[in-house]
Amino acid sequence: MVEVVVEAEVRPTEDIEKVKKAILNVVKPEEIEVEEVTSGFRVLRAKCSRVECLEPLRGIIKLQQVEPAVRAHLEKYWREDSITILLHKQACYAGRVSLVDSERESPLGPVKLSIRGSREELKKTIEYLVK
Repeated sequence: MVEVVVEAEVRPTEDIEKVKKAILNVVKPEEIEVEEVTSGFRVLRAKCSRVECLEPLRGIIKLQQVEPAVRAHLEKYWREDSITILLHKQACYAGRVSLVDSERESPLGPVKLSIRGSREELKKTIEYLVK
């Protein structure tokens, strides 16, 4: 069983519903929660335990025809039992995929996608997203 977590910081100047839309454009979560971090700063976190919850992201990847780039990015950030990648938050809001390598590349902070599971589950997840 894989564990998928998608999270994004909600800054004081941002509308939480817009950040939520950015996350929901990437994942169909089983649960979504808001965590107060410091005054004015919150983290919106969506969780699910099935690879199929990434269907929205899969659809965007296919629509944009960026399968090879996404595969390379997922493999680049694969560490033992997890893959963690960053997506440009504003692109996610617009229903697009833009991969970033550092938080500085997304001015309002990135959408962080973390996938945990066995080596075989992670391989299957990559294939699901890019096939």
